[in-house]
Amino acid sequence: MASTGTRETPSLCIADVHDGDTVRSCEGERIRIENIDAPEMPDSPKCTDRRRSGWCDHALARQTRDELAAFLRRGRVTISRSGTDRYGRTLARLSVDGKDAGRHLVSMGLARPWL
Repeated sequence: MASTGTRETPSLCIADVHDGDTVRSCEGERIRIENIDAPEMPDSPKCTDRRRSGWCDHALARQTRDELAAFLRRGRVTISRSGTDRYGRTLARLSVDGKDAGRHLVSMGLARPWL
């Protein structure tokens, strides 16, 4: 993981919520919510390739994605970047009006802490 230091942007426009832990900004930045693990969507290679492991509860994955999208629509989204992952996605914490998106999903049982 390449670290870029933590930087907070006042506001972030979300164009797409891919799954329960990955979004794309309106500027095209792929963002992976750090410190959580969400279930994989049906098209995930982690669920189709037996050599890889993933949390493959597809119904829960859709519910988690939908809850994250709803959460991010509730107010002003801010981002605190901390680096990049091996896929080139920005690792970051997303918050809405000061409430952490990852913690929200974990508290609902829709994601788990990434240890």
